Amino acid sequence: MTAYAQDERALLCDEFLRVGADAPTLCEGWTTADLATHLVVRDGRPDLIVGPMLPVIGGWAKDQVRAIKTQPWADLVKAVRSGPPIYSPTAIPQVDELVNHVEFFIHHEDVRRAQDEWVPRVLDATQEKALWGALDRMARLMFRKSPVGVELVSPQGRCRAKAATERGDVTVEGAAGELVLAAYGRHDHSRVETTGPEEAIAALWSSKLGLA
Repeated sequence: MTAYAQDERALLCDEFLRVGADAPTLCEGWTTADLATHLVVRDGRPDLIVGPMLPVIGGWAKDQVRAIKTQPWADLVKAVRSGPPIYSPTAIPQVDELVNHVEFFIHHEDVRRAQDEWVPRVLDATQEKALWGALDRMARLMFRKSPVGVELVSPQGRCRAKAATERGDVTVEGAAGELVLAAYGRHDHSRVETTGPEEAIAALWSSKLGLA
């Protein structure tokens, strides 16, 4: 089976080391150190995702997250690279690919595209197909808050993400990876072409897209 999740994780870690701990990312308000900390917590410390918001253990949880973030940069990147602990469901390769391929593809691009010198990568056809498959499954959820209809078009096919509404209908076209980035709120940093009425296009890209 393919292992694009592992490939993107490794490439992201290489990029982390290249740009350093204080580099910007496309995640608003986050440096690379913040993003790396998020990924370590996501991989193996789900208790620390909600812990800081709880009244009893909030202070302890915040200290734990701070300790992860402030460790030597090389060690933090190594923790991201090593992946989830053996007891995590995502330690199973098939689950990892299903859950983490898009996640690490996006975050790899979050770091790459926040740097001044970034250029688009050329992905192989199999990875583009895998990204398109993931987007096809999630499109209706990702675009559910769009006030206009949305059809996605890539070399792999077409997908109706939102039925046309009274406010209009638009078509968004590009490579599968670029469409994934746009669907997750990275439209300003993606290479897609949107066609339709001007007001409908503006309404789409000003709406809240993604899982939130």
